[in-house]
Amino acid sequence: MPIVVVASPKGGVGKSTLSTQIAGYYASQGHTVLLGDADPQQSSHLWLSLRPATAAPIQAWEVDADDIAKPPNGGKAGNVVVLDTPGGLDGKRFKDVMRLADKIVVPLQPSVFDIFATRKFLDRLAEHRRIDKMQVGLVGMRVDERTFAADRLREYLDGLEVPVITNLRDTQNYVHLAAGGLSLFDVAPSRVEKDLEQWAPLAAWLDA
Repeated sequence: MPIVVVASPKGGVGKSTLSTQIAGYYASQGHTVLLGDADPQQSSHLWLSLRPATAAPIQAWEVDADDIAKPPNGGKAGNVVVLDTPGGLDGKRFKDVMRLADKIVVPLQPSVFDIFATRKFLDRLAEHRRIDKMQVGLVGMRVDERTFAADRLREYLDGLEVPVITNLRDTQNYVHLAAGGLSLFDVAPSRVEKDLEQWAPLAAWLDA
């Protein structure tokens, strides 16, 4: 049972957006999904509380932010676990996450602050003894391909050994869907066609 962790050294980069969308993707594929939220803001659990009964079910994994233990029943309660984490993940929480994670998705925005903070975070991941057993991938968030900031982000990412899975655009689709506890995968594809195209590489990576 894969445990997918969404982690970043910074807050406000889109971890909860990614976490909820990943959970929604897995649910749309017929998986039993557990969604945990170790961030004090509890944005992912708020999203889950708004999710309509008609949508593909996602179960809550109640996580103690100071002591991230194994999923209930050793993970048998769900065949996919998605964990949203707080910015600045460190100390015991960092070690707990490293112990559990099979895949780590690292979101970053095209800003110099995000780039340098993420570089240090990736170095920490590389030093961890389980890094050879984990898959780590980067996802650009709120990327406008036409901007200088996007060019700088591409230059930075080209120099990394960690794969860049995809870039996601800045769109109100995520905001509107989140308000109803929904994901891209809960609505008619024609409504979110461009976003689903951007998500296709991430979906393939998650399924690999």
